[in-house]
Amino acid sequence: MSLRQSLKTALRALSINKMRSGLTMLGIMIGVGAVVAMISIGTGASVSVTSRIQSLGANLLMVTPEFTGGFAGARQAGGMGTTLVYEDAVAIAKEISTVKKVSPEFSSSTQVVYGNQNVNTSIQGVITDYQDVHNFHVAFGEFIRSEDEKMQSRVAVVGQTVVTNLFAGEDPVGKTIKIKNVPFRIIGVMELKGQSGFQNLDDAIFIPLPTAQKRLFGSNNLRMISVQVKNEEEMDLASSQISSLLLSRHKISDPSKADFEIRNQADILSTMSQVTGTLTLLLGGIAAISLLVGGIGIMNIMLVSVTERTREIGLRKAVGAKRKDILTQFLIESLILSLLGGIIGLFLGVVGSFIISKIGEWPTVVTLNSILLSFLFSAAVGIFFGIYPARKASLLSPIDALRFE
Repeated sequence: MSLRQSLKTALRALSINKMRSGLTMLGIMIGVGAVVAMISIGTGASVSVTSRIQSLGANLLMVTPEFTGGFAGARQAGGMGTTLVYEDAVAIAKEISTVKKVSPEFSSSTQVVYGNQNVNTSIQGVITDYQDVHNFHVAFGEFIRSEDEKMQSRVAVVGQTVVTNLFAGEDPVGKTIKIKNVPFRIIGVMELKGQSGFQNLDDAIFIPLPTAQKRLFGSNNLRMISVQVKNEEEMDLASSQISSLLLSRHKISDPSKADFEIRNQADILSTMSQVTGTLTLLLGGIAAISLLVGGIGIMNIMLVSVTERTREIGLRKAVGAKRKDILTQFLIESLILSLLGGIIGLFLGVVGSFIISKIGEWPTVVTLNSILLSFLFSAAVGIFFGIYPARKASLLSPIDALRFE
């Protein structure tokens, strides 16, 4: 029997009981749809995290302070120490040739008042180069100028969330707010940036660094020094040079006892990619379990079909059908069920991803790889779980099959 004839016979056999065939495909449909949707969620999360990290700025190194203190000399997390000062940032800018721009930064949270409204938000003490280093610019108005730094001016640039929460969306430029009872005039509004790690840059107010340190919080320390390297190839060299410079300035001979940490944007991106990749695999693996359940359903129905069609198999063998003909027909039936279920499941998965993206406002990305993977996996499930019923049918003795009632 030719492959074409086997295909026609398989389709005819499946069409006899349409309801059972449809229910058999249901498990595969749900499985493939779930795999596509879950992988699209994981991929969307990966793309979102990657884009946000890249949006922080090009060729970025982040130098954060550390110090050994607390219980049993435990080393505290980067950014929590008090070991970096403005002069460190100046030294990096002057002495490291691979550096393009440097942005020393100070931050703290406090209450901000406008009229009868008040919010608790992040106060960021920054300099003019902050915009270029972090690729984060004003949407309208103007940013902090070098004159504002020198004069310790009481001017502020607000994020989009602050505009919404404090000004109910009205234009805040020119208005006066109070930070720790100190009046500040708003000169600009930042563009929409979004979440950066655990920090929402839209929910922040930017003021001159000297104003933040001396007029508001009385601190000479920095939360971070952001360093923009000239090109990507010199990232490692710049990191090494900055480390040597700061160790020398802080009079530390043992690098393992450094009171600062240098984080490479590429390293952060690599780590987050690994995390989101693991998440994608986990989600896909959980969804794939339903595919296996669907495959077991196919095997179960095919075994029932072999039992019901025992006499048919005997007649076909009696008139000359070979073992491989019977094996091929039942394998084709199993493959058709899984492939049709897979195609419908792909459609459901794509539609489901779109719905999740719209309703849950969660980024989803349906890739060609996820579609091909799900489709091939559904075909493999059909073949794998169809082998045993097909083999059982092909091994039936014609005489025993003809006697079966």
